[in-house]
Amino acid sequence: MDGRIWSARWLAGGAVGVAVHLLFAVTVCYLYRFLEGSPPQTNGSDAATNVLLALQFSVIHSVLLLPNVRRWFQRAIAPAFYGLFFCTITCITLLLTFACWQVSATCIWELDGVPGRVMSAAFIATWGALLYSLYLSGLGYQTGFTPWWYWLRGARLPTRKFNPRGAYRFLRHPVYLSFMGLLWFTPHMTTDRLVLSLVWSAYIFVGSWLKDARLLYFLGDQYREYQARVPGYPGMIVGPLARRPWVRDPRNVLVPAPVAVARNQSIDLNTARQSKSATLCGVSGK
Repeated sequence: MDGRIWSARWLAGGAVGVAVHLLFAVTVCYLYRFLEGSPPQTNGSDAATNVLLALQFSVIHSVLLLPNVRRWFQRAIAPAFYGLFFCTITCITLLLTFACWQVSATCIWELDGVPGRVMSAAFIATWGALLYSLYLSGLGYQTGFTPWWYWLRGARLPTRKFNPRGAYRFLRHPVYLSFMGLLWFTPHMTTDRLVLSLVWSAYIFVGSWLKDARLLYFLGDQYREYQARVPGYPGMIVGPLARRPWVRDPRNVLVPAPVAVARNQSIDLNTARQSKSATLCGVSGK
């Protein structure tokens, strides 16, 4: 009896994983056409509707990644299937955006000839950069495939190590940067596309900041040291997505470095520990 129950459970779990990844493949195809400039034609153009559609994807996508929200959902969803659940909700919110998007006939720029071909080539190249970045970060974790696959095999999921490589040695968020390129590299920019690009670009910066916060939560000092070496995006010199200088004090704990450290000036660590910055930020940041 136990064997039959387990077999039914295994078959159901396997079917769920296959169905989710088929949905993911379909969504990626629609996403390509949508960002390429071929959204479904609808009656009229309502900017407010487009803003709400862009926001519903952004907000839901970010909320489901919050550690407390994930823990709450995992009361009912096994850890091996949470990635599949997250992927499913992401696909549904994207497909809703595609289906209900309001297309505008007002054009902001139209590039023909060589400029248009260059912009289209940049769009294709950015897809390559996105796939490369997802490969580096673990595409199987992005879609939920890896945890599900280990569950299907009855194997224990290995510990996911933090090992920045490739593009991650130069910037912290290559996936987000690639996705931003898909928004703006278009030879045909209409007002509705501009709304989409602006809202999702804002989401990208907020999402990058939230991702830094999540990784700080899970990795602690290891990620702080990474933030001190690598900026979130090229050219970022100030703000939360720039390098975040930290120094190690004699007690072997990290304290936030004053601006003087960023400028390669020497400081007195005893003075730094007593500074308002150290008091407000704390030592471990947890």
